[in-house]
Amino acid sequence: MAVVTIIGAGMMGSALAFPARENGHEVRLVGTHLDREIIETCRQENKHPKFNKAFPCGIKYYQIEEVDDAIAGSAFIICGVSSFGVDWFGDFILPKIPDKMPILSVTKGLTDTADGKLLTYPDIWEEKCKALGKNLSINAIGGPCTSYELVAHDQTVVAFCGHDMGTLKMMKETMETGYYHISLSTDVTGIESAVALKNGYALGIALTIGLNQREFGLDSELHFDSQAAIFGQAVREMYKLLEYQGAATLENLSVGYGDLYVTVYGGRTRLIGILLGRGLSIDEAKEELNGVTLESLVVAERVARAIKIAAAKGVLDAKDFPLLLHVDEIISDKKAVNLPWDDFTFVCAE
Repeated sequence: MAVVTIIGAGMMGSALAFPARENGHEVRLVGTHLDREIIETCRQENKHPKFNKAFPCGIKYYQIEEVDDAIAGSAFIICGVSSFGVDWFGDFILPKIPDKMPILSVTKGLTDTADGKLLTYPDIWEEKCKALGKNLSINAIGGPCTSYELVAHDQTVVAFCGHDMGTLKMMKETMETGYYHISLSTDVTGIESAVALKNGYALGIALTIGLNQREFGLDSELHFDSQAAIFGQAVREMYKLLEYQGAATLENLSVGYGDLYVTVYGGRTRLIGILLGRGLSIDEAKEELNGVTLESLVVAERVARAIKIAAAKGVLDAKDFPLLLHVDEIISDKKAVNLPWDDFTFVCAE
């Protein structure tokens, strides 16, 4: 039996307690400073307030002040914070983790640099470890997986990525179940870039749902042609960006496109896209979803910024990214939705 400590009691981090505990391992769920009420509810009811299903028996719950006790003796740490907690995790948690204790992050996202590069969150944490003089193996989870479906034991296929295959195999053995299936990859940049890029593009696809509701009514039948058209454009642009990251492999693309599909059909990114498509401004849409974290907006802005810098340097062509750059106009410049449909067509000559 291994000890698995999850830091961050949000929905995705908490959902990972199910396969770990059902495999017979000791699971310790630690709330951040923002999760106090969640941890108290878990202690009292053995159930996360956002889940319809109770946790498996035997999970131990910790407030953030008890994090040192929770970390002690762990086989590995699962980072379950949102992208808004990346700096907090690096500053507050990384220094507490003993050397050579692996980390498995479920946090998805990218950050951009002043010269137009895109860095994954493992990149950021690895630089932090160097500054701290620590030797930590930082790994991550990518792929189409929603927390509530994992809790429901829907068949789910994800990818664990990291630099050491032995560590990845150990984590797979610990976490894999009859419903949670795990591929392994040493291409951290590829997997992490693919699953982060899908956020901005899922928002772009969701715009069409709102546009159709605005034209035909909220209760009108579903329209799929426009969604499919934007999905196709998203695929092309994601491919170009993975090329830019040096990571446009079939495996990385399949993980990213699968994650794009599931994100379009549920969650916060779908909601914000629909509201924008209906005609709300970005400020009005944010107000409508008050209290909901919108990581997709941050990713879209960062990637668009990197594209513009790389295009100015002649490394990328901005004309290859009409969808993401329009999403950025909606978010950053507060423009109305006006999808550039003609820019999504192409001419292929033999």
